[in-house]
Amino acid sequence: MSTIFSKIIAGEIPAHKVAESNDYLAFLDVNPLAEGHVLVIPKKETDYIFDIDDEEYMGMWVFAKIVAQGIKNAFPCKKVGVAVVGLEVAHAHIHLIPLNNVHDMNFEKPKLKLEDQLMSDIAEKIRESISSITNPA
Repeated sequence: MSTIFSKIIAGEIPAHKVAESNDYLAFLDVNPLAEGHVLVIPKKETDYIFDIDDEEYMGMWVFAKIVAQGIKNAFPCKKVGVAVVGLEVAHAHIHLIPLNNVHDMNFEKPKLKLEDQLMSDIAEKIRESISSITNPA
């Protein structure tokens, strides 16, 4: 069964991508808790994160670390929080959320409704930040 994330990977549904490799994709959450809230997914569709084989699992976390560094540079915050819930979409994913206090990661609080242009600007800001980390001048 194809998930919404698999459709994003296939290009059937648009997304504000911030990073991509052969095996992983990072894009803005459409219902963010904060500006800069990113989802990191494996391109291979697997429902439960702990069902991913070890090599792919470790690669996903290394990829997420690079994306988190980009988020922190683009959106100054105390830390970038990490959550793996896995109930919203049957495709393993990691939430990366800029944090200044513990309440910033409360999934019960109202989600932000951001205009498409702002989402594009946020994605570009994170992409540029990641690029400066991975390709220093």
